[in-house]
Amino acid sequence: MACLLAAFLIGIVAGLRAMTAPAMASWAAAQGWIGPLHGWPAFMSYRWTPWIFTVAALGEWVTDQLAGTPSRTVPVQFTTRVVMGALSGAVFGAAAGSWIGGLLAGALGAVAGTLGGAAARAGLARGFGNDRPAAFVEDAVAVGIGALAVAII
Repeated sequence: MACLLAAFLIGIVAGLRAMTAPAMASWAAAQGWIGPLHGWPAFMSYRWTPWIFTVAALGEWVTDQLAGTPSRTVPVQFTTRVVMGALSGAVFGAAAGSWIGGLLAGALGAVAGTLGGAAARAGLARGFGNDRPAAFVEDAVAVGIGALAVAII
């Protein structure tokens, strides 16, 4: 049950920051904090996988600050978040022997994180009178929820 909660939480992270979730899941797997992983999710624990996802996550954090970045709710962005949430959730589920359950929980968490994150960020941006501080708060929340997910698993 804890693995499904952790998978749902890492899915929420994917809804907030699509590449942060697989980066955190991959680091957790590579460091042995979860696992061992068997089957197809094992690639997340390979030596270079966490580094690749970390570079992607950092790039996403930068591009999120750009005015021309599309909304997370457009089909391509939304789908990417659900796929990354499902992947990350599957890694957490695989560590407990149920990658399918983790995949589903991660995908559901990504939907919740995408929709809830968009609404929360819009409210924060209105409150701050600027989107940039809201984006930084969202970054911090994503990392915090991801750390909680890793701690739970």
